[in-house]
Parts: sequence; structure tokens; C-alpha cells
Amino acid sequence: MIEIRYGSQVCGELTSAASREWLVPDGRGGYAMGTVAGLRTRRYHGLLVIPGETPASRKVGLVSLDPAVLLPSGARVRLGAHEWASGDVDPRGFELLERFDLTDGLPRWRWRVGDVVIERELAMLPGRSCVAVVHRLISGGPVELELAAACTWRDAHGERRGDGPPLRMDPVDGGAVIEGAYRLSGPGWSPQGHWWRGVYHREEAARGLHPEEDLWYAGQFRDTLHRRGDTLSVLAWAHDPAPAPPPAVEVVAAARRRNRDVVAAARPADDVEATLALAADAFVVRTRDNPVEVVAGYPWFGAWSRDTMISYEGLFLRTGRADLGRELLRAYAGTLSEGMLANTADTGRVEYNTVDGTLWFLHAVSRHVTATGDTDLGDELLPALRAVIDAHLAGTRYGIAVDPADGLLTSGVPGAALTWMDARVYGVPVTPRHGKPVEVNALWVNGVAGVAELAELAGQDADGLHRLHERAVKAFRDRFPAPAGWLHDVVDAPAPAYPLGGAAHHDDDLLRPNQLLAWSLPFAPMEPDPQALGRLGVGLLTPLGPRSLSPDSPGFLGRHRGGPAERDTAYHQGTVWPWLIGPYADASRRAGLPVNDLFTGLEAHLSEYGLGSVSETADGTAPHTATGCPFQAWSVAELLRVRR
Repeated sequence: MIEIRYGSQVCGELTSAASREWLVPDGRGGYAMGTVAGLRTRRYHGLLVIPGETPASRKVGLVSLDPAVLLPSGARVRLGAHEWASGDVDPRGFELLERFDLTDGLPRWRWRVGDVVIERELAMLPGRSCVAVVHRLISGGPVELELAAACTWRDAHGERRGDGPPLRMDPVDGGAVIEGAYRLSGPGWSPQGHWWRGVYHREEAARGLHPEEDLWYAGQFRDTLHRRGDTLSVLAWAHDPAPAPPPAVEVVAAARRRNRDVVAAARPADDVEATLALAADAFVVRTRDNPVEVVAGYPWFGAWSRDTMISYEGLFLRTGRADLGRELLRAYAGTLSEGMLANTADTGRVEYNTVDGTLWFLHAVSRHVTATGDTDLGDELLPALRAVIDAHLAGTRYGIAVDPADGLLTSGVPGAALTWMDARVYGVPVTPRHGKPVEVNALWVNGVAGVAELAELAGQDADGLHRLHERAVKAFRDRFPAPAGWLHDVVDAPAPAYPLGGAAHHDDDLLRPNQLLAWSLPFAPMEPDPQALGRLGVGLLTPLGPRSLSPDSPGFLGRHRGGPAERDTAYHQGTVWPWLIGPYADASRRAGLPVNDLFTGLEAHLSEYGLGSVSETADGTAPHTATGCPFQAWSVAELLRVRR
């Protein structure tokens, strides 16, 4: 894997160290997450974040273990880091860091206090909400080491204040059970029990959200480290009837071995691919109700069907997980209703509210069968896939239907945002894209052709599907080319002066990246035009992928910043989306254009924001600072898929 290592000049400079985040997932949707500096900049940061009924319904438990070294001289040196509502950062343990590295996907810190060097390693027990934190004496000593346990128990999206009841602490051997929810265990436990008030999260303030919370100082662990190699280890895990976890040192060693096995199973071609293969592993989880699910992004997303299906090939087929992928596709097929795939929202509700998620599902099944030769799965799912086509022909929810006049797919009702550009501000879609969006119809053409191929593999008659496909391709080629030299983003869109469904329509030719799917999909409706791709490159391409709107278009917003309304307004109005590098590279390859240099910026990005991973979004204007989730499934999956 690529080397991710920082010395004192990065670790000791707060802005640099606090803007680089690490993630250690538990395989169930929970995680440990923080920054190189050790400073918690988000309400979502913590050492034990536990998933609930769904991956998105997480709760924050153990927040931090703040080390302090007690030297023989009597000096007490604190190695933690907190920012307070007063503006103070205290303690400033990051100034004593001589190194941070991410090795085998696990974070490791080294603090130097004169001749004393303390190392911290951290890992989670795969498949269980359990974190192991190991502190080791590397040089110097003997010294005493204290670990102050700061805790909470709250929804990951909220905060807890000290004006409410204190956290319940039930004493147990070697520690305590907090709120009946999770257990702390380690040597020399001394319970305390009072609030640390006014902890400040700078990233939440930047997002226009409430940035403060109070933390419960539960107690401290303490031990003497006499000689090199001595350790002080703490375990924290969800309180359940399962046996106690193995010793912390064993948990860390086992996590390293597992991560190496994950990388080996993906058979990476180079260090970047090895890094992406391990990054992909974070998103593939097992939940209480499903044998396998995909987390769309950390730290705040859960499972979303569109994201899952776009990510499918990269996460499953490129990483040696075809068997797991098979189970996921079968489970999702069971959610089909009226020809639409369920979209499990982060609230836990099951909704049917995308026009493209179902079409991405058709694509994922087709790619699975093509890549693996698993015709048994194709045969099993074929009746459901044919039913999807029939439902779209007949018409289904949200005005989604094949237009009998041309065979293209149309959609849209007032207030709906059905494509992947689905941001809303105060309930109003920013980019409603009603009518016939270009990528939706590219996916429709691709999906019909894919189902026809599966039908032929099953020995079934596919003539009707072929006729449907040919008609849609002809209409696509007639309707979507725009005078500007690229493809319309939407055709037959309701004119602004008319209500949805009114008599007047227009064709939207804003320069957006959605048209890339018309050239990049396996059964794309058009051959890529190098000149059109060149125009897209000039207007859209950045080091981290294509923008969602060109800078010279009306409504362009180059900064994805501010409060929720400001960020959602800019979400698809110029913000960069790294996942789009996949269709951009595919289209370029098909056009005979070179692609190797397309990935340089994203490869460098692996050590800039979410360490070893790829962000959800970035600013549309230079320096294209990353925004959104630091760890995003489709961003990782598409880069992994398309680099090979």
C-alpha cells in the first residue's frame, strides 16, 4: 500500500494535522474515527461509535482516551488535544508528536517527551463493536501513564449537554459499564464522574451546525511502564452477552493480519490499488438484518441503493467479493416494487424515490454475470428484471414511464428530485431535472440491452427487448445532441414559465457531466465524440474529478461551504464529484484518448483528507479542497474500478 506517514512539521501544525482524518471500521457500520492531531473536529469523531438497527443510526460512546505521562521528576505531560468554546486548544499534545503513520489501515502515533517515547496503536475487532487501544513504551522510562476516558452516549448526529442527567456508570472488574450500553476495561481504573463543558468541533461550525457539546469524564486508567515494550492497553466494547474480547494487543495484531488478507484477496496491481482495495473494505458491512450491505460514506451516511449499485463493480467485483455481491444483489431484488428498487434512507424508512437507482441495479446484475460467468444468478433474477422493464413501459411512481412517442424514459412530479442530483433546500429541489435526463436514458438503454443479453443467455426470446432497445437508441441519438457541441442534460423539460406537465417544454443544454454515461456504459447509446469530450474536459475536469456544472454556466457555485442551505445549493451546481472520474475515464478510453494522467490528483488525494480513501466532494474552484464525507463508497469504488 502507499506510505502514509507524517513527521512533526505536519503533526505539530494544528491546521494540517486536524484536517487529515483516519477511519477504522468495525464491519457492522460502526467505527473509530479522528484526526492525525488527536483533536476531535466533528461531533462524529470517537473511539467507539456503535451502529444501531441500521448503519446510519449510530451512537457515540467512548469519545477519547487522553494520555498523560508522569515523569520521575514529578512533571505531568498531557498528550491529548481538545478545542474549547473559549477558543483555547488545551492540551496541545500534537506538538509532541514526532510521527503519525497509517500502516495496514491502522493509525499509529508516537509522542516524544525528552528521551521518553510513547506509541499508540488502535484497532477494532471485525464484526463486533469493540475498540482496542494499545500504548507502548518505545524508549526511556520508567514512567507512569494515565488515560483519561471521556465519554458520552448520544445519537451521532447530535450532542449531549451537561445540564441533563450524568451518565450512569456501573462498576465492573477493571472498569465500568456506561449507560448500560458499552464497557470500558483496563488496568488501574479509577472512577471520576464529572462534566467537561464546552468542547468545540470546528468542522461542525464550518458546516453551519451547532459546534459544542459536553463530555463526561468517566475515570482514568493508570499503570507504570518500566522498560521498552511495556504496554498499557484499554478495551471498550458494546455491552452484550457475548464473551469478553481478546486482549487488546491480540485485537491489533489480528486486525493487521485481516487487512493484509483483504488486500491480498483483491490481487492489486500496484500500491495505489492495494490502498483502494482496503478502503473499499470499510464500506462492505454486515448488519443485523442483512448478510451484506454498503455504507455510502463515513461518518454520517448509511445505506443508499443508488450509491450501492454505482459502487457495486468496484467494491465487489474488483476486490474478490463476488460471492458476497451475489447475496447483496439477491437481497436487493427482493425489495423491488412496481418495478422500482427500494431506497433505504438513513432514517430507516424504505422509500421508492429514485428514477436511476433501479437502472443502476440492472447494470450491476449485468456486470456481475458478465464478469463472473454466474449465469445462475442471471437466470434467477431475470423474471424480476423483465418485470422492471414492463413496469417502466406501463408507468410507475413519480411519473416514471416510457414515452410511447419515442421510447425514452421520462419522469418527474412537483417537488421531486429523482436523479442523483437530488439536493433540496427547504424542501425545494435545486436541480429537479424533470423530463428526460441524459444519464437516466443512457442507463435505460444500457439496462434494456443488459436484460436482453441475460434473456438470451437463459435461452429466452429477447426480440421484444431488442426492438425496445433499438427504438430508444435511435431516439436518443436524434434528441440529445445539442448545438453547443455536447449533449443536452435534459430534453422535454417543462419550460420555467409553465407548470410541470404544461404544454411548453424546452431542452436544457447546460454543460454537466451526466452525459458521460451516454458514452461510457457497456451498452452506451452513442460512440464517444473526442471533440465533445474535449469540451467537457475544458469545462468540467479538475484534479479530483469532474465538476457538476461548468464555471461559465449560470448558477455555477465554486465553493461547497457554509450552512446546510448554502452547501445543498452548491451540491450539484459546480461542486466536484470524484466518482465521476469513472465514466469520464471510460468514455475517454472508448474515444481512444489517454487516461493515465487522469488519476494523478486523486492518487495524491489519498493522503490529504480521509487518509487512504477518497472524499465525497470537493470545491469546484481551486485549490479544490475536499468537502463532504472524507470516506465515500462510490468515490473509492469508481477510482478502483477504472484505474485497471
